[in-house]
Amino acid sequence: MEGGASLEVEGTDVVKIILQFLKENQLTNTLLALQEEAQVSLNTVENVEGVLSDVTQGHWDSVLSAISTLRLPQPLLFDLYEQVVVELLELREIDTARQVLRNAPPLVALKDSEPARHANLESLAARPYFEARDAYARGGSKEQRRAHIADCLRRELSVVPPSRLLSLLGQALKWQQAQGQLPAGAKFDLLRGGAVARVVEQETYVTTNGPIIRYGKKSHAECAGFSPDGSFFVSGSMDGFLEVWDYERGKLRKDLAYQEQDHLMMHDEPVLALAFSRDSELLASGAQDGMLKVWRLRSGQCVRRFQKAHAGGITCIGFSRDSAQIATGSFDTSARVHGLKSGKTLKELRGHTSYVNGVDFSSDGSKLASCSSDGTVRVWDARSSECLFEFRPPQATSQELSVNSVAFMPGRADQLLVCNRSPTVYITTLSGQLVKALSSGKREGGDFVACCVSAQGGWVHCVAEDSHLYSFEVAQGKLQHLLKVHEKDVIGVCIHPHRNLVATWSDEGTLKLWRSGAAAS
Repeated sequence: MEGGASLEVEGTDVVKIILQFLKENQLTNTLLALQEEAQVSLNTVENVEGVLSDVTQGHWDSVLSAISTLRLPQPLLFDLYEQVVVELLELREIDTARQVLRNAPPLVALKDSEPARHANLESLAARPYFEARDAYARGGSKEQRRAHIADCLRRELSVVPPSRLLSLLGQALKWQQAQGQLPAGAKFDLLRGGAVARVVEQETYVTTNGPIIRYGKKSHAECAGFSPDGSFFVSGSMDGFLEVWDYERGKLRKDLAYQEQDHLMMHDEPVLALAFSRDSELLASGAQDGMLKVWRLRSGQCVRRFQKAHAGGITCIGFSRDSAQIATGSFDTSARVHGLKSGKTLKELRGHTSYVNGVDFSSDGSKLASCSSDGTVRVWDARSSECLFEFRPPQATSQELSVNSVAFMPGRADQLLVCNRSPTVYITTLSGQLVKALSSGKREGGDFVACCVSAQGGWVHCVAEDSHLYSFEVAQGKLQHLLKVHEKDVIGVCIHPHRNLVATWSDEGTLKLWRSGAAAS
């Protein structure tokens, strides 16, 4: 290439990076098939010294597991597996030794290439006693044999940085963003080679019943939510499971390997709250025992565990804008902020005198709102933890009404959506000044239990104790649609970030998805 330097990438290096990806994701059969067809090996381990230490200490189960996907010289495999058989015989694990001797591929190959050496092992296995002098007739002690094998392995093994494929792809995407070829924050489609075009439906109310997810007789969903990018829909249930659903069909997603293998994300106690990071990569979940866990959604791996995030059950969760901090509220009357990187509780926000039912960071990350069964909403400085405002939403009676949820209005760091146990939801300023009231007009039996706001802020959807879904158009300030969604007590509601798709769940054991008439048709 004239006028500049060119970089050439070896084809074998590309294969090795793919092999590493397969190994890290436990795709063992595919890895072995690719190694065989490409005749390229990936002799990497997470810790060379750890493997060699296992060899010198005779931890052969760990050694065999570590080398199971490696391509090693045949003489080294002969020595290694021969030593395994000899030490099994020394431990008088006769049956296991014979099974390895007759079925392990390296020892089957040994029988063909060095029949006398294999026959000697068979003779040792047939004896009713173990004699070290005969077992090591070829010279050296057990320790010397182990050291020799470890020395040979050291020359074959190497360590490389983890996740090289994903790192290189990430670096390439960052370069494209720096060059202006990819919009910042855009979701990239690697297969098509461009930013994903997100289809955003014109916001409206929902009318049509979609898929219904049914739980067992003794379980039901306690919480659910859509990820910010709309690609995940997760529920947390009374039996402690966190399940990722295909919301188009109402079926458990089997394209996620961990769910395909029935290795579900879970808690020991009922899951009461969940929330997603802004990039939709992480899921935080809180349980009745005060445990907070953070999961990587695509792998199902628990990446952080806060054993005692609270002294009581965790009722609500919210990620900060940069996903570095997680706010939680609890039955223990406190709100707390936890550091994802440090794994420690960073702040405790005290002032509420009853259950904390809702927490939410502002879009600019400067403030945190909380609400409680004590009837109050509090707005905190996210950095200093100072309580900036405390107020009670308007109410028609002198009775103290529990505030069920609070959230910043989309795109408005100066307005809150407040839902208390009444037939009215309120949009207020941070100090509590009323901006707009959205009322069902129902005097009895229609108090709201939970509410959510659409991503563009045009619609507010509320579920009430009469098991109906109330949909309000914010601009008009009017109730536009009423829909019966459940037969028994409804628990919660959430909405898809860019589609007219609403989910509701009830203690009758169903989680239902609802669509607009236009989307359904």
